[in-house]
Amino acid sequence: MKDIQDIWQFFENLNEYVYAAEIETNELVYMNRKTLDEFGFHSVDDIQGKKCYEVIQNSSVPCGMCNNDKLCTGKFEEWRYYNPVIDKYMIVKDTLVEDAETGKRYRVEFSIDISEERAQDKRIQKYRAMEAVVNEGLRVALAADTPDETIQIILEHLGKVLNAERTYIFEKNAQGCDDNTYEWTAPGIMPEKDHLQNLPPEVCANWYQIFSEGEFVLIPDREEIRESDPLQYENLKRQGIRSVVVLPLYDRGNIIAFYGADNPPCDSLQYTSSMLRIMGYFLVSCIKRRNLMQKLMDMSYKDPMTGLGNRFALSVFVDEMDKEAGLGVIYGDITSLKCVNDCKGHVAGDRLILRACGCLMEVFDGYGIFRMGGDELLVLCPGIAAEDLEERIAKLHTLMEGCSVNMAIGSLWSAQAVTDLDAFLREAEKQMYENKAEYYRKHGIDRRRR
Repeated sequence: MKDIQDIWQFFENLNEYVYAAEIETNELVYMNRKTLDEFGFHSVDDIQGKKCYEVIQNSSVPCGMCNNDKLCTGKFEEWRYYNPVIDKYMIVKDTLVEDAETGKRYRVEFSIDISEERAQDKRIQKYRAMEAVVNEGLRVALAADTPDETIQIILEHLGKVLNAERTYIFEKNAQGCDDNTYEWTAPGIMPEKDHLQNLPPEVCANWYQIFSEGEFVLIPDREEIRESDPLQYENLKRQGIRSVVVLPLYDRGNIIAFYGADNPPCDSLQYTSSMLRIMGYFLVSCIKRRNLMQKLMDMSYKDPMTGLGNRFALSVFVDEMDKEAGLGVIYGDITSLKCVNDCKGHVAGDRLILRACGCLMEVFDGYGIFRMGGDELLVLCPGIAAEDLEERIAKLHTLMEGCSVNMAIGSLWSAQAVTDLDAFLREAEKQMYENKAEYYRKHGIDRRRR
């Protein structure tokens, strides 16, 4: 058998597209000149180590339609395919070539461009190919472990298929502003997600008006909205967005989010909008599933009244915190809660608890705050400096005084790793009870009526 390099050389000047990839690894080993030029490479050296599905399909995972298991030497598998990466219709022929010297097996694919023959029905064929594109995206996405991962995979798939620079989702936050919650960017495109949080409602007001009328946003040239929508114009200009397609996501007739693609090819804007519309239904399902999982997670790990972490959340926090960074602990007990409940009712008692929790959240934001029981609260501060802890405790006392809250507090700090956390917490709890007893003695309160 001829040397494998001689075989590749035979294909070099063919007018068909030819590539070869190792069966076992999917790594490209050869492209002829025509294929290199089409995919933007200068030489075979540029493709070494790259996966065939990464280059040919612009995918991060192996192709669902891969027929490697059907290939054999001396026979061809023939099929037709629209490649959205290079926007061409192809007759594809695949075969197997074995290197007698090394034993390696290679998939060799010949592709003939039939786009000109199909020019009259190209649009029809594109939309027919849409189903395959959608199915492939969903196949990959459904293999993800979480709704967040699924959404991210769908955005990546859409971005690559549509040749967009960026795909994303925006959702309303509790303040009624728009947050960019998910984002995919093409190589070389700067992410914008961090800069697109808490957007004032007026920025996207015109878009929401369009959505309310059952329409979607299609801007082939941002200059078209310079006068009619100056706020959005400046927003798009800052991000380098020249063209954009944006669609709303509905649940039971209500807009729960919008998503879009930035700078897709101008001649495929309608195709882009159709793809987004189809995939939108699945994204809505993912967002609803994410919200449900978050609700269940909150129910499992959060105190229902205060929103603070419960004992399960404490266990997770302890497992994940840096054990070597030292630790500050604040153990608090809301004094006179029983008296408030007995004299003023449990509604007043709940308000007292919420005020106490609010004080802790304001002072110790960013650290672990937990409700251990009815009136007991715990704060864990990994890596905090002793001076910072003291300053925060002093601030806490001042804040509680202004909120008509009193807590007995026990605190401990260690610069070293805490090897026995339970003992450390018990010591802080002991200090808290001592502080509580002193409070009752000072105010002449019968602890049995606390």
